[in-house]
Amino acid sequence: MSDIIETNPQILGGKPVIKGTRIPVALIYELIGLNYTIAEILKEYPHLDSKIILTLLKIGKDANENLMNVDLDDIISKEV
Repeated sequence: MSDIIETNPQILGGKPVIKGTRIPVALIYELIGLNYTIAEILKEYPHLDSKIILTLLKIGKDANENLMNVDLDDIISKEV
């Protein structure tokens, strides 16, 4: 995936987590969505650093831009 994200079926059922932790990537996105600052996230998770969070935000932004015009219902209907 990337050098900071990993998946392992034995860690949180295989959900993407920050490498070397049990912190789901989705949690960081959720906290940002709740208007947490990077400083507030680091206060809650002091073993992270701002570089990790910034990298996750870049990955999320890129993914969002790439999926913006994707019709998920159309994709799902083709798979059924």
